[in-house]
Amino acid sequence: MLGLHSTAFETAHPVTSSSPSSASSPGLAARPKRVLVIHYSQSGQLDSVAEQIVAPLRADPAIAVHEETLRPLAPFPFPWPFIAFFDAFPESAHLKPPPLAPLSLTGEEDFDLVILPYQVWFLAPSQPITAFLKHPLAGRLLAGKPVVTVIACRNMWLLAHEKLKGMLDAAGARLIDNVVLTDPGPTLATFFTTPAWLIWGRKRGFWGMPDAGLSTTQIRRAGRFGRALRDALHVDLERGTGPLLAGLGAVEANARLLISEKAGTRSFFLWGKLIMAAGGPGAWQRKPLLLLYVVFLLALIVTVVPVSLTLQALLRPLFKGWLTKMTAQFECPSGSATDRSHLYDD
Repeated sequence: MLGLHSTAFETAHPVTSSSPSSASSPGLAARPKRVLVIHYSQSGQLDSVAEQIVAPLRADPAIAVHEETLRPLAPFPFPWPFIAFFDAFPESAHLKPPPLAPLSLTGEEDFDLVILPYQVWFLAPSQPITAFLKHPLAGRLLAGKPVVTVIACRNMWLLAHEKLKGMLDAAGARLIDNVVLTDPGPTLATFFTTPAWLIWGRKRGFWGMPDAGLSTTQIRRAGRFGRALRDALHVDLERGTGPLLAGLGAVEANARLLISEKAGTRSFFLWGKLIMAAGGPGAWQRKPLLLLYVVFLLALIVTVVPVSLTLQALLRPLFKGWLTKMTAQFECPSGSATDRSHLYDD
């Protein structure tokens, strides 16, 4: 969504299994490996990515997959009505989601691996994912379990992932991998193409700008992560502390966006606090403040953002060391290296 705690970063350790035909461990003969996949997607794009990753696991008789689709009690629309779209940002920024419909899980299930795809809403995890991670069952399901997160978003995800890691920490989960797929369009173009898709349902590009969202190639190539997870499960690598998806180009962090993310996050938080004080989601008292914020946001996009990006480009040589450090931190644990991709690309 439009994007305008903490854990220690770990050094990525390459997975030692180097062949897609790794032999099964004795443990797999006793019972299938159990994988939990959490689903929530509005446009269907994130579901398409998750399907590419999950398909190799589902097709393996030695792996049992449980797919849990999250359903808010009050469903979020797609495409969004204009005001409803912006009305979601206060609770998103403050991590105060509405409740979910009852889950099919009881909390007594025992999973070997959890795959958690999620969207970024207003520089925070989507409300349904936040609701799940704050659900009483989350701690029982995730405590001590290895988790692979999968992000599909515009391009700003750094601080949203920090918030999500905080919630995983609170649930006692172990984040072992992170996959990030971002809109390949230019940053300024996506400020317009992404809202056009979300609010009017127009995914096709306009005014010379590219289509919104991920490319079909990006989605199709996500299957390599599923094939690598399948092989890692066959040799019990999920029980270790290192990532399972190292060397597969899982994530490329753009630390240059961190300053813009911090400014946007603070803006969403402060305005969100003011708007929530006027009433709950959907309250008519919020609408004038939301319209005022839209004007404020558009002014920022047209004036401050281009100036900020220009200044950052000019000052980049002075901050090269800092950018390199931040990039390495945000790319943990899976990393951007691609030395194993040839083993798992279709």
